[in-house]
Amino acid sequence: MSLQLNRNSFGDPANKGNVLSPTEAITLFQEWVLNPRLQLHMKQVAYLMKMWAAEREQEDVAGQWQWELAGLLHDADWDQWPDQHCKKIIGELEQRGVDPEIIRAIASHGPNHFGVEPVTRMDKMLYAFDELSGLVHAYALMRPGGYEGMELKGVKKRLKEKSFAANVSREEINDACTRAGVTLEELIEFIIPKQATVV
Repeated sequence: MSLQLNRNSFGDPANKGNVLSPTEAITLFQEWVLNPRLQLHMKQVAYLMKMWAAEREQEDVAGQWQWELAGLLHDADWDQWPDQHCKKIIGELEQRGVDPEIIRAIASHGPNHFGVEPVTRMDKMLYAFDELSGLVHAYALMRPGGYEGMELKGVKKRLKEKSFAANVSREEINDACTRAGVTLEELIEFIIPKQATVV
């Protein structure tokens, strides 16, 4: 099964600045994503995106919502339509006239799978947060205290264990960090305290 999108252009440039309202986004999220574990992953990535946009990119409130929206909906079609992953949510957002940058970020969050290279800061950070967020959460689940007291060295140790969260691609994590120009250590230390607040 190929998930390659076979295109590099997404949305209509005339729709720049157009977003879903929080109500529209949550409705779509709840209708499409039924799996609680996947819901949590998407909420975690959405929050990481929002906070990175606010703290590191100095985005205003509107810009932060664009980043958050890309994170919130990046896996929206994975639960019910895995064979159409990315294609279906991209089509839905194009139909709703959403800003092409948001659609493109979703399209490029797995370049090896979808064949779309991350270009913008939003693209690169969504790619960077996606896999690493999942691994950090898997580590929290196995710790008696969850996120409390979690340290960088513990996450790095788990990263080296190929059998731990084996479905998380270490190659993609390293590739994403390189593309984003952010060290693995910096990213992990950003993720731990932020992700701990998302339930």
